[in-house]
Amino acid sequence: MPLRIGTEMPSLDGATEWLNGEIGRDDLIGSPTLIHVWSVSCYICKNNLPTLKQWKETYGPQGLKVVAVHMPRAEDELDVARVRAATQEFAIDEPCAVDNEHTLGDRFETASLWPYYLLFDAEGKMKTRAAGNAGLTTVETALKRLMERETVAV
Repeated sequence: MPLRIGTEMPSLDGATEWLNGEIGRDDLIGSPTLIHVWSVSCYICKNNLPTLKQWKETYGPQGLKVVAVHMPRAEDELDVARVRAATQEFAIDEPCAVDNEHTLGDRFETASLWPYYLLFDAEGKMKTRAAGNAGLTTVETALKRLMERETVAV
């Protein structure tokens, strides 16, 4: 059962490793936050990265924080060096949790879907969640609404 709308943002503790700097739940409270779960073998994840970059450029100056979570789909994706290379190749420059044990995936109740997106408001309450290729449309609508309402000090 996926997290319900209005649920408090779960802890980000338990990542196997962090790339691009570690961040915790407390660091995110006070800012709207988008968490995206991806995998190096997921072509939809890769195809959606330019849209995520555009959102960071558009809404980052308004306070949006973005966190990536790499959750492997197969054993050959447990190699952190491979994940690190993919973050460089695809310009994933936000903090990226490597979730080799699916600890965060379980906590965020992603049901092992890729890509998976969770949007939280500045109070840390979930506003929407979505998965797959169509997930971007769902998240974009909620993100625009949220950013129109949120006033975040940068």
